[in-house]
Amino acid sequence: MKKKMVVVAALMAAGTANAQEVVKIGHAAAVTGPVAYFGKDTENGARMAIEALNARGVAIGGKKVTFQLMAEDDGGDPKQATSVAQKLVDAKINGMVGHETSGTTIPASKIYYNAGIPQISPSTTSPKYTQQGYNTTFRVVANDVQLGQALGRYATGTMKVRRVAVVDDRTAYGQGLVTEFSRSLQKQGGSVVAREFTHEKATDFSTIITRIRASKPDMVFFGGMSATAGPMLRQMKQLGMNVRMMGGDGICSDEIFKLSGGTMADGQVVCAEAGGVQGEAKAGMDKFRADYKKRFGIDVQINAPYAYDAVMTMAEAMVKAGSSAPAKYLPVLAKIQYKGVTGPIAFDQRGDVCDGTVTLYGFKGGKRSVITVTK
Repeated sequence: MKKKMVVVAALMAAGTANAQEVVKIGHAAAVTGPVAYFGKDTENGARMAIEALNARGVAIGGKKVTFQLMAEDDGGDPKQATSVAQKLVDAKINGMVGHETSGTTIPASKIYYNAGIPQISPSTTSPKYTQQGYNTTFRVVANDVQLGQALGRYATGTMKVRRVAVVDDRTAYGQGLVTEFSRSLQKQGGSVVAREFTHEKATDFSTIITRIRASKPDMVFFGGMSATAGPMLRQMKQLGMNVRMMGGDGICSDEIFKLSGGTMADGQVVCAEAGGVQGEAKAGMDKFRADYKKRFGIDVQINAPYAYDAVMTMAEAMVKAGSSAPAKYLPVLAKIQYKGVTGPIAFDQRGDVCDGTVTLYGFKGGKRSVITVTK
């Protein structure tokens, strides 16, 4: 009997030794609702990273680990985002990738900070996110200051725009982007001739379009998402207003053409993505896009490669720290230097990505194409 107990104990010990530690990476975005295609895009990017890490067989502190993605839907709603954040904290995630929008990421960030859990956003651009003084907040994309400056320079310098009507959707993202663009536009000698706002679930824009048309702008700048910009373009066409539109990464998807009902003309829309690669790095990004399409059967929208790099950067910090415990790898993450598919990743003292790039796009035949990559 004693011998049998010894054998059982030995088998249990062996099973415990062979059981791999599970490292939980949280992800949250809107995977339902009007901008679900953006949220699913980042979730897919994060999932690809998890699968790549597990296929590689990563060891942390000399022990093989298994990475697990814990994906949640925040609906693009700030209240839902904080609820999801608390759920993920309670599930004892080791790190967080997300959220998708500035309006969800900022309120959720306090919850991760209070729990001491590192958070890397693959898409949030509002400067406020990293200005809160939280040592747990990071991002792998450029912020609205960089986006606004690049768009303002291009509007006045290349497009020769001088009179601009600006519209925002009252979200943290939309208002922030419009503010930074307006500053850049005026610095370059342009002027804001009309200032309007709508909301992200609006469907009727006739009143604000009528007011904007009276100001005779060269262009409309929209701070918001393509789910709103597309119908706005369609109604602009119906009301005989055929001026150009410019915006940030929220409208920088082929979805905007579909949502405009096919009324968007070639060259009518210019947008900017917070990130981008060129030169030798382009081959790596092209491979990622091909692998993504093979895995999911659809094209990358915008931020999937940034979500992929966010997970990979976090995992690299854990490996270098020899621990997946947030308190132990957080200082390493803050000083990390990682070569990702989106380019080199390192963070400044606030958690913003260093030397963030911006990619400008135009559209032809309903498909976006690169105009230039800038800083």
